[in-house]
Amino acid sequence: MTSSPSRVPTGTYRLQLQPAFGFADAAAAVPYIASLGVSHLHLSPILQAVPGSTHGYDVVDHSRVSADLGGEDGLRELAASAAAHGLGIVVDIVPNHMAVPTPESLNRPLWETLRNGPDSPYARWFDIDWTRHDGRVLLPVLGGPVEEVADELIVDGDLLRYHDHAFPLRAGTDKLALEELLAAQHFELAHWRRADTELNYRRFFTIASLIGLRQEDDEVFSATHETILRLLNEGLVHGLRIDHPDGLADPRAYLDRLRAAAPNAWIVVEKILADEERIAADWACDGTTGYDALRRVDSLFTDPGGAEPLRALHREQTGVREGFDYLAQEAKAEVLDGGLATEFARLRRALDRLEPIAGAGDIGRALPPLLAAFPTYRPYPGGGPESIAAMARALTGVPGQVSEAAREIAELALAEGEFGTRFGQVAAALAAKGVEDRAFYRWYGLTSLNEVGGAPDSIGLDIAGFHAACARMSPTTMTTLSTHDTKRSEDVRARLTVLAEVPEDWAERVRTWNDWSRPHRSEFRFGPDGYDTYLLWQTLVGAWPPSPDRAVAYLRKAMREAARATTWTDPNPDYEDASEAFVRAVLADEELTADIAEFVTDLDRPARAVSLGAKLVQLTMPGVPDVYQGGELALYTLVDPDNRAPVDFGREHGPLDALKFKVTSAALRLRREHPTWFAGAYEPLLARGKEADYAIAFVRGGEAITVATRLPAGLAAKGGWGGALLPLPPGRWVDALTGDTYTGQARLRHILENLPVALLTRG
Repeated sequence: MTSSPSRVPTGTYRLQLQPAFGFADAAAAVPYIASLGVSHLHLSPILQAVPGSTHGYDVVDHSRVSADLGGEDGLRELAASAAAHGLGIVVDIVPNHMAVPTPESLNRPLWETLRNGPDSPYARWFDIDWTRHDGRVLLPVLGGPVEEVADELIVDGDLLRYHDHAFPLRAGTDKLALEELLAAQHFELAHWRRADTELNYRRFFTIASLIGLRQEDDEVFSATHETILRLLNEGLVHGLRIDHPDGLADPRAYLDRLRAAAPNAWIVVEKILADEERIAADWACDGTTGYDALRRVDSLFTDPGGAEPLRALHREQTGVREGFDYLAQEAKAEVLDGGLATEFARLRRALDRLEPIAGAGDIGRALPPLLAAFPTYRPYPGGGPESIAAMARALTGVPGQVSEAAREIAELALAEGEFGTRFGQVAAALAAKGVEDRAFYRWYGLTSLNEVGGAPDSIGLDIAGFHAACARMSPTTMTTLSTHDTKRSEDVRARLTVLAEVPEDWAERVRTWNDWSRPHRSEFRFGPDGYDTYLLWQTLVGAWPPSPDRAVAYLRKAMREAARATTWTDPNPDYEDASEAFVRAVLADEELTADIAEFVTDLDRPARAVSLGAKLVQLTMPGVPDVYQGGELALYTLVDPDNRAPVDFGREHGPLDALKFKVTSAALRLRREHPTWFAGAYEPLLARGKEADYAIAFVRGGEAITVATRLPAGLAAKGGWGGALLPLPPGRWVDALTGDTYTGQARLRHILENLPVALLTRG
């Protein structure tokens, strides 16, 4: 057996565990994954979730490893196989919430809380407002108002059953008439529609089946982390990915407690950073999970010259005249008044309990726009520099007539206390639901930029900006290009990125495909409209060739998230059915699909350069690179659940597969063999010549050089590299991908003659 892995990985490989791909399947994949050159497996949540869960974020029991995945014995066998191949294990954990499962007895702490109410020793686990609903927990599980479904409620001994649900009855209440029985419990059964307006427990965003945990309580922290910490102390697990820390009351205090309990673990947090925001220096972690790196890499390979033509095409196709920021604030306001109304009401009650403030009559009008204008995920208790700066920016977006009240609310939001905590939690949920899960589906000038933490109306990042960002990055943070939460996988985005280089060609194709659709509109008179059709064209090009079922499922989810013509809570069957029929007609038309395929073929060469360039840059820039399952090969998946399906590791390789595998494995092996190079200095290497801006290059630790082609369609239109030079540091340099050697003033057309990327080492 090899020695224990280093505390900080050199590279990780993310596996999405689920009943169809458990610990035994992961163990079988270990030799292949180890051959790639990573140092650690990166596992999705491993604790017991709702039976059948395909993601593991709906934990019901923190005390045991998931039986659905193979139990603790299966985990130990996986760990042994990983160790035998020199791999450590990083595990995703979910501190923010637990499942409200069906049946409810699967979650014992919740079950005991429902049985005994606020006097239960488990009541402290959950973030429940016991002042509401006569001190009862509202459970929005009924298909209609209770009086309409009363005959579906069945008393069964000490249980109250409703279809697959089961609830504990207080002793001596089973003989009462139904109305009296319901009133005598510590829970109130309610129509599911009441969740958004009357729920009295904190949810994960708007999902009532996930109840918020109070990790600020030492007892809750100890109980929910006992198993994970035991696995860390035994050396079976070596690192942690912390899911959604911004849902916690005090992320900083939580991380302090976690670091004290796991001083040797590598810990990264799913902290979404906006624009130039940085993670707080006093957070006891090693960095983020990499969405900030993803945004910068994608932007580096996106041509800013396409920005205005793409915006014009978006206006033409959708009729939307406003920019993304306007739509984002509009979407936030809608969500605050709708899906997050119950969270906002609780926040407002916390504000009302404070001392009256100046302009108190404007409180109700000032709080929503302040939240909607908040530019980052959230501020934090105590208000550090990043929080103060973000709040100052938010205040500039508040209407003048309520600005005085907003300023005083802002001071309270940055202070310690319940209101500051609730403000941060609501702001985080609002960023996720209002921006990423609504506005991102309403504004898509270029959908490759619509990623978590992204700014879709900000197109392109120049070389100097990228180098400056890398100079600030920690060597211990995670970097990524694809995750279980990305809206589109890296190679879908790479293909779409090229559209910014050929906006006129793209516009011509879109109009051609729209011309095809016009004679068919009488068949699909209910939908989709131009808005959703334009999203469909981008989706088909990016993920080509998707099956009809995949395309239909994606568009239905996108339309419901956008909440324009149909929604999750009030679906419009006429619109959805017509849109489905339209998608299937598109993909059944041989002439149209041939034209789409031809356009995709035209994009493939530059898209391949973007895929390989983005991959190599991500793998060699500062930070610990994470490869999402299948991302070492061509990866053309869409938003979940499409991107969470088990991977066929034995599939036949196509042209991009082979090249991407070569680039990925060469970079990861180099990092594993020479970790000090990539933990060392990052030095920009600037090309010379008229075509210099088409190359991104940098040196790591003085010993490895990354070279990649950016904006490849534009480069091809100029006739190639011409006389552009890359001044190499002194010595002889060997390309790990081709074996070719270079010295001195090397011509880029030589370095990148066979591949659009190069990975040079001293030789």
